[in-house]
Amino acid sequence: MRLRCAVLDDFQKVAAEVADWSPVADDVEVVAFDRHIESEDDLAAALAGFDIVVTLRERVPFPGSLITRLPRLKLIVASGMRNSVIDYATAEARGVTVCGTASSSTPPVELTWALLLGLARGIVEESSSLRSGGPWQSTVGADLHGRRLGLLGLGKIGSRVAQVGLAFGMHVSAWSQNLTSGRTAEVGVELAPSKEDLLASSDFVSVHLALSDRTRGLLGPAELALLKPTAYLVNTSRAAIVDQESLLAALHDGRIAGAGVDVFDIEPLPADHPMRTAPRLLATPHLGYVSRANYATYYGQAVENIQAFLAGSPIRLLAR
Repeated sequence: MRLRCAVLDDFQKVAAEVADWSPVADDVEVVAFDRHIESEDDLAAALAGFDIVVTLRERVPFPGSLITRLPRLKLIVASGMRNSVIDYATAEARGVTVCGTASSSTPPVELTWALLLGLARGIVEESSSLRSGGPWQSTVGADLHGRRLGLLGLGKIGSRVAQVGLAFGMHVSAWSQNLTSGRTAEVGVELAPSKEDLLASSDFVSVHLALSDRTRGLLGPAELALLKPTAYLVNTSRAAIVDQESLLAALHDGRIAGAGVDVFDIEPLPADHPMRTAPRLLATPHLGYVSRANYATYYGQAVENIQAFLAGSPIRLLAR
């Protein structure tokens, strides 16, 4: 009997076309879901008849309470080699194998700059005005050259964002809790004396930290109050690093020039979520890793993971 594989959150309906699933076609029936399934009860019902689940990033949590309600589940394939929303202990206890895939840091770097440039030059406002017959030029762009870019985090993504900033002729500084002057020297940027100094001195601030107990709520009302009224904040990392209510208040009160956000406390955003209508906000629906090349890697390696699992030698195993 063929196994059944559920591909979750295939919003663009491309999972079947960006990778070759034929190597497992004889053994596995693949069913893609193009709508997000929100509640655990709905997930348990939708996935009850599946042996394999392919899930993107950390969009769908797999707590122990869900895994125990999926008696046929044998394999979870998650894109990326780190996933904090899977209960690995329960998966192991239930005999469920968990595998990951490679993931490129290039797409979130590029999206970061798309948001930052879009904010700086009023791209959305000017394009919408042009297309609707509105005023010819209504904004004055913010310059990048000679301005300061402050990076919270200087890992794979943050360091590449820094390189682009340097190419624009920006002064680039960085801070994180364990960042050293040796690391910043390698990248060619300055080490900010403190988080507070970075926030107060930067014209653009971009967040590139992993979410942890130390970074959750790292930017709250006191930190956002340090930003210049002409400063822009970009977050393509994790929503919980920036206090959402404080960010909304800063945008509504005009205490910062604007924000570019790709991550949210609830995803997909409910229709009435205040982030959908906040002023001075350029928002995208978590597109950070959404690119054709990355999807080809995710789904291509998902097929490889399924093949290896069927052969009895799982690869790219994940564990907390």
